Amino acid sequence: MKLTLIEKIALGLSGLTALTIGASILFAPNAFYASYGITLGDDANLLSELRAPGAGLAASGGLILLGIRRRALLSVSVAMSLTVFVSFPTGRLIGLALDGLPSGSVIAALAVELAIAALLIAAFRHRLWQPASPVPAAHPAR
Repeated sequence: MKLTLIEKIALGLSGLTALTIGASILFAPNAFYASYGITLGDDANLLSELRAPGAGLAASGGLILLGIRRRALLSVSVAMSLTVFVSFPTGRLIGLALDGLPSGSVIAALAVELAIAALLIAAFRHRLWQPASPVPAAHPAR
């Protein structure tokens, strides 16, 4: 089945967002977090702990984008995009409940994440409830 235009837009937006944010955290964590009003300093341990999930987020974004072009990766791409853009706002909402109201820029990030999650759910709602396609059987080596 081909991707619809809304599905391509949803995957493109989510993949590009994850890739850009992840790469920013990976390569420029001080600048990225300063945009939220957070000063990191030069603690190598803290920077390492932030760069690692930044790399994971960037890789997730790349994988999401690959699903637009490679049909074999489409289900992984959809699952990854939903995982990223449902888990991030979920974590922020839990933080809001446990820690109180963060800065306006963090609330703005929450709004963007919720909007992307809603777009993904709307775009893929018909695929989310379909049974998975069977995996072709591997041919034994002869």
